[in-house]
Amino acid sequence: MQMPIRSRLLQQLDQQIAAAGSLLDAACLRAQRAMLLTRHGHLSQAREQLTQLHQQAFQHPNAKLGAWLHLAEGLMSYYTDFGVAARDKVQRAQAMARAADQRDVDVLATAWLAHLAYVGHDLQGLVEQAKACLAIAVPGDHQALARLSIALGLALHFANRWELAQVWYSLARREASADGDDATTSALMYNMAEMRTAQMRHESLAYPTRPRPDLLLGADSIRHYDAAVGASAMSELTPLLRAQVLVMQGEYESASQLYEEYLPQAMGRGLSRLGGNLLADLAWCRVNLGQREQALAHARDAEMELDPRSDVDDRAATHSRLAQVYEALGEDLVSLTHAQTAQREWAEFAAQQAHWAERLDAAGLGRPPL
Repeated sequence: MQMPIRSRLLQQLDQQIAAAGSLLDAACLRAQRAMLLTRHGHLSQAREQLTQLHQQAFQHPNAKLGAWLHLAEGLMSYYTDFGVAARDKVQRAQAMARAADQRDVDVLATAWLAHLAYVGHDLQGLVEQAKACLAIAVPGDHQALARLSIALGLALHFANRWELAQVWYSLARREASADGDDATTSALMYNMAEMRTAQMRHESLAYPTRPRPDLLLGADSIRHYDAAVGASAMSELTPLLRAQVLVMQGEYESASQLYEEYLPQAMGRGLSRLGGNLLADLAWCRVNLGQREQALAHARDAEMELDPRSDVDDRAATHSRLAQVYEALGEDLVSLTHAQTAQREWAEFAAQQAHWAERLDAAGLGRPPL
């Protein structure tokens, strides 16, 4: 059963819908409400509302409502399966908004395109959309500025510019708070924790004996916050994040249980790019639990899931973990092959980080201009 939404933004939208001066204004606000439901993970309710709005738009076509609906459908695609259809739909919303001179839809769609560009590791697209968003944003565009700030914070964090990322994260937090947007706050918390976990995982693979900070508090904070505000979008991601932390802390039994329960769900919802990486982690759990046959099976599954199109740091982490697994299983030649591949992938990742940092600096996106 889904948790009820406790959101100041939802209350504001309901009040605005009730006070709307026309059917068109009410419909546009209802599209925004459906987007909020989507971001909270209430997809069936959002779909029901969007279907009703599409029927209204069919009977009474309007460019502004059409732009809002395309944006809402883009978010629905993103939160359903992270597919490429999301970007196409949001681009259509942006084009319709610009053609109809609807800045409020345009600025939000552009912010989301910056976010989707980051997710797709399209640095050029991220820079272009971020600059376009900042060019038309005004104080009070809380949702757009919060979403853009998350995207740029993540990009700088990815580029190993932690201090600059923190500036954007702080702006995202302020903008989300100003709007009462708990779904965005939840997304910010998850993404920050996920980036810190990825960084610590890299260090744990490179330096297995080095002490590491306890990251469980961050993962658990997301779960508690989501329960408080009724957020459940992609609810399997937080347990998988917790599993990665547990592996780093040597709690292999607990980690393997979380992977077994939540990894198939994530892969079934368009996150198969994570499969190789996390299956390798599960194989390492099996090794440490003395389950050698299962460890070998998961390691081979991880190799099958390796996708050359996935992010280079995910590939590098997968090969590093598989090198450990095969070494523990006595497969020294296979282990060496994975270790050598991991070394090349980590070098490529370092070069990519430097390129991103240089490009973001050159674009003037290191710090918020506002």
